[in-house]
Amino acid sequence: MDAVFWPKLALGILATWRLTHLLAYEDGPADVVARLRAVLGDGFWGRMVDCFRCLSLWISAPIAWWLTSWATTGLVDMAVTWLAVSGAACLLERIGQPEVTMHTMPDPGPGEDDGMLRTKT
Repeated sequence: MDAVFWPKLALGILATWRLTHLLAYEDGPADVVARLRAVLGDGFWGRMVDCFRCLSLWISAPIAWWLTSWATTGLVDMAVTWLAVSGAACLLERIGQPEVTMHTMPDPGPGEDDGMLRTKT
């Protein structure tokens, strides 16, 4: 790998995250992306655009092709780069999410019904 690969990899990861985030979560300029998602509906393409992780795989494929070349590296290197760029974009997305906290619910007292579970008889 040459010295140009690492900056290109960083740019590819950031570009994958940005484009995937735009298509999955944002409305876009003049609501173009929101209208595109509405047109795609609930079919295969609509569900794919709604899933950040799925979409990042498709967005990262041409970026991996840009980062690697079939003539110099080979199919295995390109496949690994493809998955690495998608995975890094998913990690960037996870970093930006709020922390998930779990709270335990108090046990209902004797004879109380919590509305969710059956009480013992």
